[in-house]
Amino acid sequence: MGLLQGKIALVTGAGSGIGRETALLLAKDGATVVLTGRRIEPLREVAALIEEAHGKAVARALDIETREEIFAAVTWIKESVGPVDILVNNAGSASKVMNARFLSEAEWASTLNINLTAVFNLTQAVLPDMIASGEGTIITVSSLAVINPNLLGGAAYGAAKAGVKNFMTFLHNTYRNQGIRATTILPGETNTPIMDNRARPPLEEERAVMMDPHDVARAIVLCASLNKSAVIPELHICPTFMRDTSADIEIARWVGAPADTPDMPKK
Repeated sequence: MGLLQGKIALVTGAGSGIGRETALLLAKDGATVVLTGRRIEPLREVAALIEEAHGKAVARALDIETREEIFAAVTWIKESVGPVDILVNNAGSASKVMNARFLSEAEWASTLNINLTAVFNLTQAVLPDMIASGEGTIITVSSLAVINPNLLGGAAYGAAKAGVKNFMTFLHNTYRNQGIRATTILPGETNTPIMDNRARPPLEEERAVMMDPHDVARAIVLCASLNKSAVIPELHICPTFMRDTSADIEIARWVGAPADTPDMPKK
């Protein structure tokens, strides 16, 4: 019997990368996994893999930028599958413009909405049932951009991930005596599709030294599968090899800059 037998886990951004690998491992450990994301087809593909391995999964499209959709989805899960025992806030997005100097307010707001406000809304949606049952686990994927904010992740992404780390610590301090475990995972560079959105997408040889999404997923599942008497409030996980990111940072510095920016290097 798996360590998570009988548990219901909601994973956001479950169609690819860290979310996909987390969903596969949670199901392997016995959880019924509710896979959510913007596009239904990748979620169905992950659900099929889980079912082929004799696990249990349900796929549902979800736009986490919309509070109403979040609460409707959690209500549907409760009525169709059961109340959520484990929430994995994995879905995230970085802005196209990294430099605070050129970043628009709209892109700033969207990045904070996806990475921070959605976590608040999802937490608020599942928390009452967790408190009622006397236990629950909320795990959020933040970033090492919290520790070392720079132009790789960008101003908005770093601020959002720092905010979500603070929020998770709030949950830990406030609800632990009601059986709620709150964990923040802070991964470094991981070879996921979000890398394709960088100002300078990393080369294949650079991706090769990054972490694999499976490594981060294993850390998430470790935190979810501990006995309910134990919690890991925060976990850092980073690549063993530290690559040179100076070229990435210099290119990102000028994305979104007007052509007449006086100090922009000449091509």
